[in-house]
Formats: sequence, C-alpha cells, structure tokens
Amino acid sequence: MSYPRSTVASVSKVRSAMACTECGQQLARWAGKCPGCGAWGTIEPLRGGAPGVGPVPLAFTGTPAERIRTGLEGIDRVLGGGIVPASVVLLAGEPGIGKSTLLLQLVAGLSATGLSCLLASGEESNEQVSARARRLEIASGGVGFISGRELPAVLEAARSVRPSLLAVDSIQTLRDPETGGVVGGPGQVRACADALVGLAKSEGVTVLMTGHVTKDGDLAGPRTLEHAVDVVLAFEGDPRSGHRILSCGKNRFGREGEMAWFEMGSRGLVEADPSAWLSPGESEPGSAIALPMAGRRALAIEVQALVVPVENGARRQTTGLDPKRFNLVAAVVDRAAGVPVSRADLYGASSGGVRIDDPGTDLAVAAALASAAAGRAAPASSAFVGELGLTGLVRPVPGMSQRIAAAKARGLTCVFAAVDGPHGDGVAPVVHIRDALRWAVKS
Repeated sequence: MSYPRSTVASVSKVRSAMACTECGQQLARWAGKCPGCGAWGTIEPLRGGAPGVGPVPLAFTGTPAERIRTGLEGIDRVLGGGIVPASVVLLAGEPGIGKSTLLLQLVAGLSATGLSCLLASGEESNEQVSARARRLEIASGGVGFISGRELPAVLEAARSVRPSLLAVDSIQTLRDPETGGVVGGPGQVRACADALVGLAKSEGVTVLMTGHVTKDGDLAGPRTLEHAVDVVLAFEGDPRSGHRILSCGKNRFGREGEMAWFEMGSRGLVEADPSAWLSPGESEPGSAIALPMAGRRALAIEVQALVVPVENGARRQTTGLDPKRFNLVAAVVDRAAGVPVSRADLYGASSGGVRIDDPGTDLAVAAALASAAAGRAAPASSAFVGELGLTGLVRPVPGMSQRIAAAKARGLTCVFAAVDGPHGDGVAPVVHIRDALRWAVKS
C-alpha cells in the first residue's frame, strides 16, 4: 500500500521526536538529561504520544492560584497584582543599576511574611550579601542562601527545600557542566534558563532571576532569554542619579507597559512619585508640563528644553525623550508655529531622566522648545497634551480622563489639549499648534 508523500513525511517526523519517560516533556532530539525534570537517561523516542501522558480536555476546573504579593506596591502593580506561582520572572538591567539590591529587598520582604525563599548568588558570597543587608538595615535572616555558580547544585537545593521563591543572581554567572561554551555566553545562558523554567513548571517553584543587559541593550545576545520566561521586567536609570524605573516589557499574566519609580537611598530602594520631581514654584522659560500615560495611570512630568542659536553645525541632544520624535517636533515648531529653532543647538530632557515615549507628550515638548526660543515662560499652572502631525495639527490621544485627573492632582488648572468630543472645565481645546503657542509668538 502506498502513501502520499506528505503523509510519509509527517509520520517520519513524528517518529523522530523524543520525550522524557518521567515528566513527558518533548524534545526535538535526544539528550542525556531531561531539561524539564533533570532525570538522566529517560529520553526515548516518542511513538503515539508522550510515555505515560495522555491528552486531557483543555478546560480549567480548579481554583486560580493566588498571586504572591511582594510587599512593594510598585512591583505588584507592574506584575499585574503580584507574582504568579510557578512562573519565571526575569529582572533585566545594566550592571550596577541596583538589581541585586531590589532582589534582596524583595526576598527579605517575602521571607518576613512566612514564605520560604532561597537566594542563589553567583556574584557575591554569603558574607557579602549579609553585609549589604546589614548596611541597608534589611532583615534577611529568614532567607536561605546557596552559591549560584553551578546549575546542578542550585537545582538540587531547590528540589530539596522546595521554596516558594527561588531567586537567582544572576543567570550569567550560572554554569551548566553539560553545556559547552563560556559562562555567561548565549549557549550557557539558554541552557541554564531552560533548566530553571523546567524546574518552575514541574516543581511549582517560582523563579526570579536577574540578567545583565549588554551595551546593545540585549540580554546576553539578541533576545536570548525573553522568549523563554513568563515576565520580563526592565530596571533602568542613570547610575549617577538615585532615580530608577521598573517597567514591564512582557507579561503572560497581565498588562504590559506598567511602570514603577524608585529612589536609591541609604536604606535601599524606596518607591517614589515622579510627579514630585516637578520644579517648585512658577515655571521658567524652557519648561512645560506633560501628562504621559504609564500603563493605566497618567503622570505629570516636567519637560525641559534649551535653544542656543549657532551659525552652523546645529546639534540635537535628549535625555529621557525619543531623539527622532524630538527632531520631528522641533521641525514642526519651526515651520508650522513660526518659532525659529532650526539654526540652534537643541537640548531636551525630562525631569529626573524619566523615559517618555508617549506621542501625547508632543505638544509639551513643542511648548518647551517655543518657550526656550522666545524666552517666555509657559502659562502658569498649565499642561500640554496632544500628538503633533507634520502639518501642525494636534491630534487627540487616549486616556484624557486620567491625564486631566493627574493634572488636577498636581494643582494644574489649565490643560491645552486636542479633544474629541465634550471636555470638562480646565481644558483649553486646540486644533493647531499655533493655538497652543500663541503666548510664545505674541509680539
């Protein structure tokens, strides 16, 4: 009996798959050790489904697992209400930004609530971590510690202790003896991360690992870890400043884009309100208030600009603002609003170095540039909201109710904004950029 070519190819492909006889995890090729359960010599050819594992209906009949509250409101909000049990969370950031400090505060806080936590550190010894905890006055006596250099030792300790949370600091210092390559290389990082994911899913242990970001902004190479974990948190900030930003770039269990702000002090990281970084008193020429969205809430952030006329070779430099967007807004201010800024060095920044990528802040950046160029301060107690088009038209942006609420909370009485429909008190509707900048171009 003959079979169509496609059928024969399909059968051959199925027979070439492998599966673990212990946990049923499937693999594309044979391996000596199962990455899911860690058992040796259990990988066999898969015929007719995983050994000992049959199909089950895709229906949830149990009770959803309660999220683990960290005790830090900002982290819980970014995670979507807390850590999901048996999930894998990656905390990524540049070296020296404060990842280890945040991790220590988190595991100490969870341990204080009665949850068992195991900290595997490959960067610091037990004495060094304890010394940091004493310096920051963090009660860490209930946290278990193990050297996080060898993967088998970490997995064995986690299976023996069965902690509620396994914290690994960092994934780049962990080594799998069965995998070639240098420690911290893409191959080693992938193998160690895959083993930790298997541990979380098979043993129900929540894993929180830190990962260093390279100069190119990647985690040990292009997108090495992001696809393997459930949640990716980015910890950013200027190491010379005490301000830190925690943002969520991937979350299988909640909304993405949520953010939390912290300040590094003598006692570690403390959650802060970036709206409090506004300059006190009346505004000065070159500043304007933006109302960007951060997840589901809006913030009042000061945007600053400096315009320095030059004969040639004009430069552009930004901190916290998108450089391309900044240049586009500057061009619109020059042509559509009639405020000359093209032949000048332009500098733009957000208060505290907060990174702003909301198009709704275009109008505030334009107001700051126009204010700096004209030498006139923006109207007192005012904010600016709207996305700029190349023709100078101001487009409405979503989340106006949250933005207006944020403005009122900071004592701002006037919001220049493009509105689509009815608007409340305190909103000055604008259609074109000239409508929002008449105070800067008046004679």
